[in-house]
Amino acid sequence: MGAATALTLVMGLSAQAAPQVATDITPVHSLVSQVMDGVGEPALVIQRGASPHSYSLRPSEAAALEDAEIVFWIGPALTPWLANGLDNLAGDARQVGLLAASVTDQRMFREDGHDHADAHDHDAHDHEAHEPEGDEAHDHAHDGVDPHAWLDPGNARAWLGLIADTLADADPANAAVYQRNARAAQSRLTELTATIDQQLAPVRDTPYIVFHDAYQYFEARFGLNHAGAIALSDASDPSPARIARVRDAVAEADVRCVFAEPQFNPGLVASVVDGTGADTGVLDPLGSDIPSGASFYPALLRDLADRMMDCLGN
Repeated sequence: MGAATALTLVMGLSAQAAPQVATDITPVHSLVSQVMDGVGEPALVIQRGASPHSYSLRPSEAAALEDAEIVFWIGPALTPWLANGLDNLAGDARQVGLLAASVTDQRMFREDGHDHADAHDHDAHDHEAHEPEGDEAHDHAHDGVDPHAWLDPGNARAWLGLIADTLADADPANAAVYQRNARAAQSRLTELTATIDQQLAPVRDTPYIVFHDAYQYFEARFGLNHAGAIALSDASDPSPARIARVRDAVAEADVRCVFAEPQFNPGLVASVVDGTGADTGVLDPLGSDIPSGASFYPALLRDLADRMMDCLGN
């Protein structure tokens, strides 16, 4: 048997031994794809552009969960419906909830969509508790841990290591490949984080408002001046009373830009900026227009930074 033939056989056996892996959303799929490069390809359960909060599995996606030996997902805070699906379809699989992992830097949901007292310089927990009523109660729907943790590249770097360790434990034959891939991806992400930090430095103090409060991990990492959110949840529209409060905040804080999201009613943003002089932009925390795959996650970070600069830098 020639050396080339022997190498081909060894590589074939290694590929066959690779575990079947499933992931929930495109950012997680991208990170796992980077770690598995050259060994295998994870399945994506929630398709690009779909809302992770409510999703109906297609037969092929249900089959991917049934076949999975390892499932990497954010956790029930983002996809509560998937918890039952995992128990029913992937009960024997190793389930790795990234949000709850010890390596994750967690952030609590901010009351009223921003840090109270003196804007972003104060901790979100340093405020007096009160019981909301009426429209205000509707607008205070979010509490607990904010699940949008993938928007902090520091969390992504930590998750790359966790993903590599998990895969190496399940597949020792390819452990060195997983670890090498993870280190390379972490190095690239460190460089990208530094580049984005420098890119956003000129607009770091410029106030802006987002459609829904999903970006605090990104904002904290790069020191941005978040001034509030139109909606606290992406599961329901804000009340008229909240729209009025946000419109007042735009004027009072001299907000430069109000960011919409492609999945939601642009008329709400138009009503907020009407008569204020603020510009409008679009942010997408799930990168619906970015092709899925290993390159998705760095492309998502660059897209968010570019869109912020386009609007805040005017």
